Amino acid sequence: MYTPLDLYDTAAARMIDAQATALLGGDSYVLMQRAGLAAWQVLLERWPQARRIVVVCGTGNNGGDGYVLARLAHRAGRRVTVVHLPEQGPESELAQRACTDYLAVGGAVELFPCVLADADVVVDALFGIGLNRAPGEPISTLIAALSDCGVPVMALDVPSGVDAEHGVAFGAAVKATLTLQFIVPHLGLYTGDALEYVGQREIARLDVPASAIAAMTPRAQAWSADALAHYLRPRRRNTHKGESGRVLCIGGNEGSGGAIMLAAEAALRSGAGLVQVATRAGHVAPLLARCPEAMARAVESAGALLPLLPAADVLALGPGLGQDDWARTLWHHALQATCPRVIDADALNLLAAAAAQDLGQAILTPHPGEAGRLLGLSTAQVQHDRVATAEALAHRFNAVVVLKGAGTVVAAPGRVPRIVGAGNPGMAVGGMGDLLTGVIAALVAQKHALFDAAVVGALLHGCAGDSAAALGERGLLPSDLLPELRRLANPGDGL
Repeated sequence: MYTPLDLYDTAAARMIDAQATALLGGDSYVLMQRAGLAAWQVLLERWPQARRIVVVCGTGNNGGDGYVLARLAHRAGRRVTVVHLPEQGPESELAQRACTDYLAVGGAVELFPCVLADADVVVDALFGIGLNRAPGEPISTLIAALSDCGVPVMALDVPSGVDAEHGVAFGAAVKATLTLQFIVPHLGLYTGDALEYVGQREIARLDVPASAIAAMTPRAQAWSADALAHYLRPRRRNTHKGESGRVLCIGGNEGSGGAIMLAAEAALRSGAGLVQVATRAGHVAPLLARCPEAMARAVESAGALLPLLPAADVLALGPGLGQDDWARTLWHHALQATCPRVIDADALNLLAAAAAQDLGQAILTPHPGEAGRLLGLSTAQVQHDRVATAEALAHRFNAVVVLKGAGTVVAAPGRVPRIVGAGNPGMAVGGMGDLLTGVIAALVAQKHALFDAAVVGALLHGCAGDSAAALGERGLLPSDLLPELRRLANPGDGL
């Protein structure tokens, strides 16, 4: 049974911390010492040869964790220096206590500006999970120096300058080699800007009693490649193509035939039993030449489309559709169909221009720009809170929503959002979204529930992209993913 990783927002993390403190006797310094010890152990494991360690401490409890780590490293014989800004030493009671303990063993402190690059490892203990705005000077200068020091950086709980709840980077932010989260993983470190800064993520649970967490509802869940084997089981021996479903791909206006071809091929490579394509007449011959398994239909009017709709188990609507009269006609009739619909690209743009409606059995797959048009928001507003944006779209249209991008978010009314832990920058190229539409449609056709089909489809798509990027991210093409889709859609078959 696959178990996803529960992610928590800042309010929940603070409440868990308070409950854990109470269960451990009421002394918050117990957790701080555990955090510092866990960080020191991770540093030793990751960089066992490190002799010179610089710990950059802030004024609050995150800085206190850094002082504990520094004390332990000093006592272990390492050359340790704590760095902080002038007149910005420890301010919280716990940080002052940790600093006193560090100084008591002969620990050294240096004021910034100073050289960070002569260390073997630098520890970022400036800000914890509470940062929600851009740090001003001189802190931003210190953060920039941390990022540019040229040596490995281990961030405690969150890279300084990153919002742990929303994943936003506020200008200056630390680019960590490794981020060690304490007790629970933080929502914002799994999507958006944060993926540029967190490096490798690890979690130190600090032996907190399970009861401190049990009553808290996660804000989202992170899903990894391990989920594929659970959801994509081998087919039974006595099966036939009808059991794998019929996908009808609608799109491919003049000049955009490649988009609907990619969607159709992705649906076939992801296991759909039959794939029909309703497209412009001029695209039928090229599509058949490229992929004879797709049943291409010339559709120049609603009269040609309507007979195809009743036989479909799912529609893949939008790749290359355009927004002219032909597109609007097909879009209108596709939205009236009774089967589920996966809606992407220009079909989303047409939806944004129409009155909001309850789509029911539908999966929307917008990128941030399309999501913004659907909600009347800027792309920056969408990216500022990707989880909330996906949820807002899901409620507005009563549909499953796949908000694409780094850390794809899948949301649906009444469901805990899921964040997909797969994909890479090489996938930022035209046509990748068309593939995703076909993949998700194929999984719906194979009788996966819509929410599961959206999550597993986005995960399969991202994993295929990661596998195809083994030869390099730059220059990656959507068609490079097609053989990887087939291989990864059969995780238990040894392909």
